[in-house]
Amino acid sequence: MASTLNPYLGFDNRAREAMEFYHDAFGGTLTMNTFGEYGAADGPDKDKIMHAQLVTDAGFTLMASDVPEGMERDSGSSITVSISGDDADELRGYWDKLSDGGTVTMPLAKQMWGDEFGMLTDRFGTAWMVNIAGSAGGEDPGAAGGEDSGA
Repeated sequence: MASTLNPYLGFDNRAREAMEFYHDAFGGTLTMNTFGEYGAADGPDKDKIMHAQLVTDAGFTLMASDVPEGMERDSGSSITVSISGDDADELRGYWDKLSDGGTVTMPLAKQMWGDEFGMLTDRFGTAWMVNIAGSAGGEDPGAAGGEDSGA
């Protein structure tokens, strides 16, 4: 069986709102379950999201939950979610939606390595990187030596 690695985001009572936002940005199928659905029907966490999962048509999965009462949320400032690929329109669409209400820390622009790249923090405090692969028709930087001398 193959293994997968997926981001799992924690929120302070905003998992539902955040996952609906990501669903709007990425599309796909979103499922959400509350703590109340899994045995905490009368507790303070009954309406909080115990587990949410967004499976996109693009093939990635994003998961999240609300932090239960009595637990502290660590903002995870050392974690950034990276999205990369070569479908420029699709990735720019993600960028536009994720940056709505967020903070762009590095504008999405052509970089020295040939790709378009940008960084932002969305309105929920999640850091994102978007990388759009450069076109295959670009000049090969290793071919700058001119014609082959045949020697």
